[in-house]
Amino acid sequence: MTKQNKYIRWLQDLKSQDTGDVGGKNASLGEMLSGLKDEGVKVPEGFATTSLAYRDFLEKNELNDTIAGLLNDWTQQKTSLKKTGKSIRGLFLRSSFSEEAQEAIRQAYRQLCEQYGIEDLSVATRSSATAEDLPDASFAGQQETFLNISGEDDVLDACKKCYASLFTDRAIAYRQEKEFDHLKVALSIGVQKMVRSDLAGSGVMFTLDPENGFRDVVVINAGWGLGENIVQGTVTPDEYRVFKPLLSKEGARPIIQRTIGEKEKKMVYTTGGTSTTKNVETSTHERVSTVLDEDEMLLLGIWGASIEKHYGRPMDIEWAKDGQTGEMFIVQARPETVQSQKATGVMKSYSLKEKGKVLVGGLAIGEAIASGKAMVIQDINDIDTFEDDAILVTGMTDPDWVPVMKRAAGIITDHGGRTSHAAIVSRELNVPAIVGTGNATQELKGGRQVTLSCAEGQRGHAYDGELEYEVKDISFADLPETRTHIMVNMASPAGALRWWQLPCNGIGLARMEFIINNSIQIHPMALANFNSVEDRRARKQIEELTRGYDDKSQFFVDHLAEGIASISAVQYPNPVIVRMSDFKTNEYASLIGGSAFEPHESNPMIGFRGTARYYSDRYRSGFGLECRAIRKVREEIGMNNVVIMLPFCRTLDEADRALAVLADEGLERGRNGLHVYVMAEIPSNVILAEEFAERFDGFSIGSNDLTQLVLGIDRDSDELSPLFDERDEAVKRAIADLISKAHAKKRKVGICGQAPSDHPHFAEFLVKSGIDSISLNPDRVVETIEKVAEMEKK
Repeated sequence: MTKQNKYIRWLQDLKSQDTGDVGGKNASLGEMLSGLKDEGVKVPEGFATTSLAYRDFLEKNELNDTIAGLLNDWTQQKTSLKKTGKSIRGLFLRSSFSEEAQEAIRQAYRQLCEQYGIEDLSVATRSSATAEDLPDASFAGQQETFLNISGEDDVLDACKKCYASLFTDRAIAYRQEKEFDHLKVALSIGVQKMVRSDLAGSGVMFTLDPENGFRDVVVINAGWGLGENIVQGTVTPDEYRVFKPLLSKEGARPIIQRTIGEKEKKMVYTTGGTSTTKNVETSTHERVSTVLDEDEMLLLGIWGASIEKHYGRPMDIEWAKDGQTGEMFIVQARPETVQSQKATGVMKSYSLKEKGKVLVGGLAIGEAIASGKAMVIQDINDIDTFEDDAILVTGMTDPDWVPVMKRAAGIITDHGGRTSHAAIVSRELNVPAIVGTGNATQELKGGRQVTLSCAEGQRGHAYDGELEYEVKDISFADLPETRTHIMVNMASPAGALRWWQLPCNGIGLARMEFIINNSIQIHPMALANFNSVEDRRARKQIEELTRGYDDKSQFFVDHLAEGIASISAVQYPNPVIVRMSDFKTNEYASLIGGSAFEPHESNPMIGFRGTARYYSDRYRSGFGLECRAIRKVREEIGMNNVVIMLPFCRTLDEADRALAVLADEGLERGRNGLHVYVMAEIPSNVILAEEFAERFDGFSIGSNDLTQLVLGIDRDSDELSPLFDERDEAVKRAIADLISKAHAKKRKVGICGQAPSDHPHFAEFLVKSGIDSISLNPDRVVETIEKVAEMEKK
């Protein structure tokens, strides 16, 4: 064995099976360099020191017995973990490489410099433990990485620091918990050309959703500068979601979500001191801009899918963009070790039974709810004051905080994103967390009782007091087949992701109002006609929300399209029936800038709502924005499973005028397979069902409005509530009549509402009448499938 291959292995020569020699991280880099080159995946060139180099270092400096003794004293509680770790790390830093190993590292570094034609090439030195990144245990983040290292002497010094980092306090504690023998774990060091992401950006991506395990997305986190801030959770990064099944579809650009994070600072190179990097504040432009453009988001999505396919499992990947060349690189890939290990087909559903005052909010990690005493711990030295089963509140965490995180019922941090340390460890511990609140350590002082909820979508909230909540165990195993399609109602993209495992036949009602109200918040006419908005407060709010958009209308189109696409993704390729907006005028008026565009009505329930708005001059340009969003979902993103549905369509003339507007907006019924449905919620829809069937591809019964208008009952009236009943014979006859007429015209009929799940006899009536689909809220799908299957057997 030569000096070169005894202590050094070039990354390009490594495979996954070389983990024992160079650790999981370096073996994975080599595997990608050789195995994914033809897929276009780029990995910086470099070399790795071998585990033999590490063991020779221990032997040459006679460290084994000394380390074993120090660890033995700690396990027998003769000394603290902090003192033990510091003592062992000091041993490494005071030791030296053998001449043979030293020369091998120097020679490999010189060869790397020659390869790139740069004297004293800047490199990254990354620690790679030989037991690291196994599918069932991740040592990620426990050893150190040193960036912007140049010159032979500095490379050797960085290598010693990497060796020492095998005995950080957190690494010692983790191995002890996992019952790894400390002296049987070795360390390899990866030395790679530095990607100049200090001049661009970097981040982390998962090839599944790290919160709920949804397998069809690549979730990308991005920040400016070097990637350490994202890993450490000291910034709130951008987040992009790419839909994997459509990446190979010609012409599709399946970016289904873009969220711009604060990105408060960035790590860059520095010279002249002991540190090689420093943090600087980001500019206003950087904070409001995406780190990556669309092509780069899609490229990472393609690479992520390729890496996942190559390894045959979901992956956790680090990437970097070189600001000098504009090239993208993968700098690390390891198995995802949380969601991929969970069983599919079962889930726990958490829901709050009451509401309270929201104290703080941030990104929800996990989907659970917890309550307890909020305890603010700012300094790691104060963790002994923490009480078991309290809510840990802190600025950010690193691996030194793991012991106290294990004792917490929930965790809340000021800083961090989905790939921060706090988020990663919370998932591993199955502890709900809210990260990136910005102000939790200020707002939650005083040891108050709080309820931490991650069960309301992608945003988590901490409520004042201990609120009542419910936990249900739901199993999707062994469900019977049904002739009647069971579909689900959805309004929130985050809610759809929570229920991605539901074994249903599509989404029978996707409400866009939730997206407009919560994500966009602005009246579409105020965006389409921004220059005519006179309200100064509204103009200021619109300017703030649409930062980075020169065209205010495009803000509406992008956010609505991505919201619809996120909902559609969980059921692709099953049909997703999207109802065009159906706010009442008072609801529209409450949107930012809305009051100037809405008339005041005494009875908005049967006023200027539904299809009547779409061709009216009062809303025509606003409806045009809705249509542009639908076109983007279907034609640009590529989700042709989206079906349009028109609500509250009173007359045949109204139907014709609305369909003409759709055609003018490029949404002609039948073109590119587009289906257009109509809500059947007005008696005229039933009476003229044959005529409506000639204009539409299907009907969806809105049982609430239909009951209200058939019986002449205000559904919001407390006095008349005992009379409001979908099971009334008049309503049932109307429904049966509609189904019969529609089927005669070969049109499908569905119903969206809770009545079939609340009232078994009503469901039986629908099944006997031949209803094609029943769409209901997600928590009632499983029991309804079982009930309907039993009825169909009869």
